[in-house]
Amino acid sequence: MEQQRRSGGFSFYIILMIAILVTTFLLSKSDNKDITLYEVEQMIQSGQVESVTIDGASLNLKMSENAVKAGNPAIVKKTIPSETIPLYLELLRDAKINGKIASFDYNRPTDFGNIMNAVLLILMMVSLGAFVFISYSRRDSDGRTAMSFGKSRATLADPGQSKVTFEDVAGAKEEKEELQEVVDFLKNPKKYTELGAKIPKGILLVGPPGTGKTLLARAVAGEAHVPFFTISGSDFVEMFVGVGASRVRNLFLNAKKKAPCIVFIDEIDAVGRHRGAGLGGGHDEREQTLNQLLVEMDGFGPNEGVIVLAATNRPDILDNALLRPGRFDRRIFVMRPDLLGREEILHVHAKDKPLAKDVDLAEVAKMTPGFTGADLANLLNEAALLAARRNDTVIHYSDISEAVFKVTIGPEKKSRVINDEERKLTAYHESGHAIVLREVSQTDRVERVSIIPAGGAGGYTAYKPNEDFYFKTKSQLLGEIMMALGGRAAEEIVFGETSTGASSDLKHVNQIARNMVTKYGMSSRLGNLVTAEQDEVFIGRDYGHVQGHSDVLQATIDEEVARILEEAYDQTKNILTINRTLLETLSQVLLEKEKIESEEFEAIYRAHAVEPKPLPGDDAHKVTVEPEEPFSGADSGAVAD
Repeated sequence: MEQQRRSGGFSFYIILMIAILVTTFLLSKSDNKDITLYEVEQMIQSGQVESVTIDGASLNLKMSENAVKAGNPAIVKKTIPSETIPLYLELLRDAKINGKIASFDYNRPTDFGNIMNAVLLILMMVSLGAFVFISYSRRDSDGRTAMSFGKSRATLADPGQSKVTFEDVAGAKEEKEELQEVVDFLKNPKKYTELGAKIPKGILLVGPPGTGKTLLARAVAGEAHVPFFTISGSDFVEMFVGVGASRVRNLFLNAKKKAPCIVFIDEIDAVGRHRGAGLGGGHDEREQTLNQLLVEMDGFGPNEGVIVLAATNRPDILDNALLRPGRFDRRIFVMRPDLLGREEILHVHAKDKPLAKDVDLAEVAKMTPGFTGADLANLLNEAALLAARRNDTVIHYSDISEAVFKVTIGPEKKSRVINDEERKLTAYHESGHAIVLREVSQTDRVERVSIIPAGGAGGYTAYKPNEDFYFKTKSQLLGEIMMALGGRAAEEIVFGETSTGASSDLKHVNQIARNMVTKYGMSSRLGNLVTAEQDEVFIGRDYGHVQGHSDVLQATIDEEVARILEEAYDQTKNILTINRTLLETLSQVLLEKEKIESEEFEAIYRAHAVEPKPLPGDDAHKVTVEPEEPFSGADSGAVAD
């Protein structure tokens, strides 16, 4: 930091010097060649000049008393071109002989003035060059010169400054146990080497975004109290060939000097993709960088104490050579937290937030299945903002509950103007979703039904399962299809036609039905036969796929998907037709109140359903949200689900 200040101060002095030199140069040239020989002759003939002195290239005219009285200066100083001096001398000799001037003096010209101007010009050019050089070579925010492209851009965290420990990481008990070995090795390497044990050279953290992979890596460094190099995979590759490989070499050279230490490469998939899977040749810059990384990781000695941690959410595209034992020996899956993990994470993020007595973080954890640590942190922050908007001093349970809908769907847009026909259509659509969900779901119950636009949705139906589920049965998938088709079926029953509001529903159910046939073996015609798309070798797995089965089989798949959807739609229409009174009543209440919570919905359902079904579970508290598109003529692709 001190060196950056000095560099900034030096640049300031360079700029100041340039300004002074430019000003001096301009001032010295301000009066250059602003009088002609004819003008001097006219002034002499009119009797305005008393005497003249030529000093080098400077012409000094002493004016007469009459001229001074007329408002002219007593002495006029002008610069004349050196090549015209003989003409001026001849004019002045004749003027003296004829008595037009009293005297004139002539001092031979020297080059001192020209020399000074040249020196000033040279100094100005040198200063400008120095300023440009410093500007291009000054240290950037990473503390490295912009010209040293081959130097590593890794940031070194001092061991004494790392305050993150395993206590700051919640909801990842097994992951912390796996990494505890690394910490123990860095603290007590002799215990392992005496037994002939070798600590993994590389550990790959795999998991969805926001699950805390980077936080775990920092906790390892904080627990072990060792230097921690951190760099992103994209920081290796530049537009210049060979820069990435040079940065890899420089990174590991610095790491070996600081051993024992940890090198953390975040988003390693940016540099570790499959070689030969792209559209370029085998010698492009990214592949050279990957090759150098493979060499450096495999070149470690057993006791050098340099451990590589890397994080990615795309392990499927990493090169196999990078994943083999000897490079990344261990792979740790950092998954989304379960119920207990979410509660622990909420306690960590709620330490600095004033919570009201009605807030039970265990209940909040039940409301947020599938949320990552980052999602939960954002949830509590949004709840705090909602409380601040009400000028409250504490966060209530209602703030957190409302924040769940806000972060999942988006803020409600109560000011949006919607005509009566669209409001009516939305009310029946959402009522259809809620009724079918209540009738067919074995795990979920309705939490809220709303026709208030929120985010990109024209309305939404929120529901919550009674516990976390990791697998789904065929009946559950069919129930999910029927629930999604409930809105479209309600439109057809009431209005005799459908709208574009079900476009996202159709996309969702088609994907479920196709997965049932091609991935899950849930088709009566195909049985256990599953099909999968094959990667196009010459294009790359990120660019295209080829069909791995015949056209006849593809036609059968399409027929099975259509059959599943048609049967589910018929059952959905049958449920709503039988419960037509419930559909009308719920829609009218929605049109009046715009939002119905779970207790009120359950009361309406029990009062008007033909055969009321029991609740899946009275202790269900987890919220899942299914937003709907607004019922306008807009293309479905323009509205976010």
